[in-house]
Amino acid sequence: MTQDGSQTELSVVVPLLDERDNLRPLYDQIKQAIDGRYAYEILFVDDGSTDGGFDILTEFHSADPHVRVIRFRKNFGQTAALSAGFAHARGDVIVAMDADLQNDPADIPMLVARLHEGYDVVSGWRKERHDKALTRRLPSRMANWLISTITGVKLHDYGCTLKAYRREVLAETKLYGEMHRFIPALASWSGARITECVVNHRPRTAGVAKYGLARTWKVILDLITVKFLGSFSTKPIYIFGGLGALTAVGAVLSGLMVLYQKFIASYHLAMNRNPLLVLTAMLITATIQFVLMGLLAELLVRTYHESQGRPTYVIREVLDASGPVERSE
Repeated sequence: MTQDGSQTELSVVVPLLDERDNLRPLYDQIKQAIDGRYAYEILFVDDGSTDGGFDILTEFHSADPHVRVIRFRKNFGQTAALSAGFAHARGDVIVAMDADLQNDPADIPMLVARLHEGYDVVSGWRKERHDKALTRRLPSRMANWLISTITGVKLHDYGCTLKAYRREVLAETKLYGEMHRFIPALASWSGARITECVVNHRPRTAGVAKYGLARTWKVILDLITVKFLGSFSTKPIYIFGGLGALTAVGAVLSGLMVLYQKFIASYHLAMNRNPLLVLTAMLITATIQFVLMGLLAELLVRTYHESQGRPTYVIREVLDASGPVERSE
């Protein structure tokens, strides 16, 4: 709700870290794009800035009732900042964007309009990027291809922060690590309808980029986590059992080779010196460990869901002749 008691239609969430020089033009451009179009709020999340940008945000808040500010005690990262913004946002539609002025606030109405066409998530696609080719664009293309291939959700630009979401979609999505870029995939696995549209991308004119090649390894590790959560979070025995099956096959093949060398090929080394015998024993041990790990993971998953009362599904709507229609929206 806004201060006058009306329903907030749109929340613009802006995570930021040391973007003092960009804040005033960013605020003006956001206002120009949405003022008069929606009942809105602008929610800035200061992720531990040390450049004095919080003082400017305080000015915005004092002068404009549409502005709200969250300030972290220290830098927790962009995912944490977005998560805090999403949790505190009051709008039915939430648009996230960067504070570096490379995302264009003029694209916000377009994203919101696409949501109203029946989608749950609209992802921005920076088709013409104004970033360094080697350290930003090339790793981004590789990451987008890898994420699309592994998750099965085909998007050109997972790394673009400029996205629009329906509120209820974010309520079902929990963020950890660097997982904010995977929100479309996580939402899609819960049945959300995803689309993308080309947005304007502008060169950085002030401040310093916070990300580079060092971030790539974190993205890969988080992608592995996302894939596991999406495909095996409720049935971990499948992945551990699958690995156990592979090691069991290896153990059988290795054991057969040992028997062949001993009784048919008359292998000259003693059995206890045959490296294949050692390999067979190791693979048998690994098989047992994988199966037991899968069983333990199954127990943990069931304990987690049962202790928190969390279902393993998401209902969109219920048609029931005995009562009113229930919807998740």
